Amino acid sequence: MATVTFYEKPGCINNTRQKKLLTAAGHQVVVLNLLTEAWQPDRLRTFFGKLAVRNWFNYSAPAIKQGEIEPDNLTEQEALALMVKNPLLIRRPLMQVGDRMMAGFDQYAVDNWIGLKEIQPHQDIESCPRPLAQASCGHE
Repeated sequence: MATVTFYEKPGCINNTRQKKLLTAAGHQVVVLNLLTEAWQPDRLRTFFGKLAVRNWFNYSAPAIKQGEIEPDNLTEQEALALMVKNPLLIRRPLMQVGDRMMAGFDQYAVDNWIGLKEIQPHQDIESCPRPLAQASCGHE
């Protein structure tokens, strides 16, 4: 099984569910705090691969929900600069196994990448399930 470096927002309900799926599949999960990591644009960019810029973002982040930031209108450089300044904007989790990285937790993509024991297809375990006023996924 794989050793997964897992960058999360501590206290995020869905990150907890995602880690449980990984450990249930036999993977070792090394958890790091996404919000306190000293991100550099070049390093952060590696996690997004071929994803469109709009798919790099955590749409539960207050700045996006409140319309302050519109991911569709940003260049790669602008998006990375905003994320380095405000890591709540980064789509979670960021995961690394060896030299391969991934942003977000598409269960089918993770299963194809490193394998999962079970998939919960009818349950959204990526976006924050709480309203903006009480979301622990998007607020500090």
